[in-house]
Amino acid sequence: MRQIAEGLRLVEDALRMPGRPQSYAVQAAIAALHARAPNYKDTDWPQIAGLYEVLLRISPSPVIELNHAAAVSMVDGPARALDLIDALEARGGLEGYELLPAVRADLLRRLDRHDAAREAYLAATAATQLRAAATAVCAAAGGAGVDQLRAKRS
Repeated sequence: MRQIAEGLRLVEDALRMPGRPQSYAVQAAIAALHARAPNYKDTDWPQIAGLYEVLLRISPSPVIELNHAAAVSMVDGPARALDLIDALEARGGLEGYELLPAVRADLLRRLDRHDAAREAYLAATAATQLRAAATAVCAAAGGAGVDQLRAKRS
């Protein structure tokens, strides 16, 4: 806990520096908000979404757009975030990035679009080389293993 408190103090100091905030300071502020929250429901999602918007202005990237969409889903709901992800996919830049279909799958699941979510979970497991990541995606898909997910597909 002492290290987290020290880290939070350093983030606050970095954000108080004169001039435009640096991208690492904004990223640290996002991490600090996560660290302060006892669970995801008590996380300050509007603040996190706003910080991602700042980060997009000072250091734009498709990964930051994806993270922003995930935060937006917690503020404005999964439909709005899915629109952001559709636009991101249309522009390209994250082909083969396993977190893109994983986020899409979660949003589709939250919208009760289970067949489309299953397809996105399959795409996420196919895109990762890490067994632990594939296992985590399968757990999010309802605890089914990769083979079970594929069997349901056919």
